[in-house]
Amino acid sequence: MENLFDGIFAGKRVFITGHTGFKGSWLALWLNQMGATVKGYALPPNTQPSNWESMHLDIESVVGDVRDKNHLAAEMTSFKPDIAFHLAAQPIVLESYNNPQTTFETNLMGTVNFFEAVRNTPEVKVAINITSDKCYQNNEWVWGYRENEPMGGDDPYSASKGCSELITHSYLKSFFSADGSCHIASARAGNVIGGGDWANYRILPDFFRAIQKNEKLEIRNPLATRPWQHVLEPLSGYLLLAKKLWCEGKTFSGGWNFGPIANEQHSVRELVDLLIQCVGQGDYYTPDKDGLLHEATLLGLDVSKAALHLQWKPVLNFEETAEFTARGYLDEINGNGTLTDKRIEQLKEYSKLAKERKIVWS
Repeated sequence: MENLFDGIFAGKRVFITGHTGFKGSWLALWLNQMGATVKGYALPPNTQPSNWESMHLDIESVVGDVRDKNHLAAEMTSFKPDIAFHLAAQPIVLESYNNPQTTFETNLMGTVNFFEAVRNTPEVKVAINITSDKCYQNNEWVWGYRENEPMGGDDPYSASKGCSELITHSYLKSFFSADGSCHIASARAGNVIGGGDWANYRILPDFFRAIQKNEKLEIRNPLATRPWQHVLEPLSGYLLLAKKLWCEGKTFSGGWNFGPIANEQHSVRELVDLLIQCVGQGDYYTPDKDGLLHEATLLGLDVSKAALHLQWKPVLNFEETAEFTARGYLDEINGNGTLTDKRIEQLKEYSKLAKERKIVWS
């Protein structure tokens, strides 16, 4: 594993905000397996079960809120990381309707506090802010959004992610472009799925909770199209981007999309039908739309920039994405051996497929 990404992460000190979350815990695992020394800063997991708690990773973990500027800065400066990833966020669209103030405080000021901590930690040479495909002003186009499209968002979550991107751009131009001491970027991913995500208001956790309860799954928008991708896909993009920033500098600063290729955009119904095939059980229904809060119907990303300049591309097709995801959940639900070993096994399988398919980072 240490040879992945040309071995760039072996021996590096890496700071992660939001390491107790779904994507953050997988990123911590991958970095740990590649020989990095990892320190995480996050609130305690807010789901049960929790991928982070179930894996029992041997890394330094600090309980902290990204809205606490002084605490975040103190933990980062004392660790002296080479690379920093910012994943801490309020990540749920429907939750942003319930708590818009918390969403904006966390997703805006959390980003500001992260970059302020980076600014005051001279050892940091690479810093990446992880946002979302929902940062774009969504016009319900059939084509994917490119990195130079306008930021926006109607719901509080999407608006907050658009603002987080603007904050990143401002810090890049105002503080990090002159001396080149630290190279920063933002990464926008689509709808990320995989074993270990137990958040509310998400289709995969809801699907497996419904199966456990022998209930039908409620699908709010069955025809909504999303850029579904297994969690390891965008993480490979984040890691490749970090490597490029480390080795080649500001050429790779700015915003980057990571998502499935254009012909792999699928609807919610298609995903659930495929999951039912993978698992061998499950059913669903669609409620009346009256009173439902707004969610986008069409949303996709154009990943041409990452394909051209990073030579990045997804490893898994749609069917493999569903199979990897279903297996990740069943490993946890059925207690098939030690979960950490199962997660590492899936990570190694993914990396092996990447090598067989001549993916550049493998």
